[in-house]
Amino acid sequence: MTTVVLLGLVLAGAGPASAHMEATAEGAQAGTGPVTVAFSAAAESDTAGIVGVKTQLPAGILPGSVSLASGPAGWILTPTADGYEIGGPAIAPAVDAEFSIAIARLPRDVTELPFKTLLRYSDGREDAWIELPSPANPEPENPAPTIAVAPAPADATTAATPSSPAPATPGTEGALSAEAQDEPAEVSAEDQSSTTGPTVAIVVLVAAALAGAFWFWRSRGSRGA
Repeated sequence: MTTVVLLGLVLAGAGPASAHMEATAEGAQAGTGPVTVAFSAAAESDTAGIVGVKTQLPAGILPGSVSLASGPAGWILTPTADGYEIGGPAIAPAVDAEFSIAIARLPRDVTELPFKTLLRYSDGREDAWIELPSPANPEPENPAPTIAVAPAPADATTAATPSSPAPATPGTEGALSAEAQDEPAEVSAEDQSSTTGPTVAIVVLVAAALAGAFWFWRSRGSRGA
């Protein structure tokens, strides 16, 4: 009698324990995207079918960055203030709901991402998969579907290099040297012309004066003779 009672209690507890909602994302890595997250929601009703879900997105993921990748026929995704709703025609009773979303980019500095979700049935019933593990309750009864995320890839860094003079065009070194050499020559020519001009003028004036004096003395000598 005791054995039958215990077996009955175990079987009774197996029903809710077997129900679950899971999320998986192969290759999910923080700071990268797009990433596809697949969900599987176990049906808990033999009389009502699942009609959709309402999900709260983890911090760092915007509703506008999420789109429906796959789902039951006729289901669509509608963004909400803090997440999204996916739903449509009810699937058959006792049939699990499977769908997936695409996220444009995952946030950085995360190791896991929980998706708190309400599972809705055609008879108005809702199952809340929103609990997160805590030290006081490491294995909650209705855990939020959660994906594991690999660390973000290291950022590509480029070492700063000091700026260097632009290389001279081949064949210009000689031209630049010639120009540097020509400048002093031009200055010297200008300086020489500026000093030679007055000197020549003085010589001309002295020569003219001497010629005039010589002519004057010759004139006087001629008259005296």
